[in-house]
Amino acid sequence: MTIADIKHTAEQKMGKTIEAFKNELHKIRTGRAHPGLLDQVHVDYYGSMVPLSQVANLTLLDARTIGVQPWEKGMGPKIERAIRESDLGLNPSSQGELLRVPMPALTEERRKELTKVVRHAGEEARIAVRSVRREANEHLKRLLKEKTVAEDDERRAQDEVQRLTDRTIAEIDRLVHGKEAEVMAV
Repeated sequence: MTIADIKHTAEQKMGKTIEAFKNELHKIRTGRAHPGLLDQVHVDYYGSMVPLSQVANLTLLDARTIGVQPWEKGMGPKIERAIRESDLGLNPSSQGELLRVPMPALTEERRKELTKVVRHAGEEARIAVRSVRREANEHLKRLLKEKTVAEDDERRAQDEVQRLTDRTIAEIDRLVHGKEAEVMAV
């Protein structure tokens, strides 16, 4: 493994950490509706649990309402029950074949709880990035110990890994602040 390989691997892993963190932030509900909120809802479909998006069409009816249109006639009650039983605190109402899922307004207390959740998720992402940095530095030290790279090259590579880490953590902080502002907006 060369220095370039180590840096490339670290960069990829940090990029994946950012993507995972963004996905985590999408699951945190603000006052606005978006179909991604129902991504973790699974429905019993002929004996197997499948994601809601595989048995129904999810659309935005307005800023605070998600529309769920089942593809099969008998799935409406099962979908409604699955949404109610999810830990999202949503209460769908049936209008013929269409299910309307209104987003309840968030209280000030709930908004503060959500900012704590966002900060915690951000800290988890930072920890993951630091872990990648530590792993990359260990690989670099191993190369130095095996005398396959010069000490100056190893030091330079560690500095580059540190700059990459700083950039990634700054991106995580930016995402955390943006999501906090979004959650606290009334």
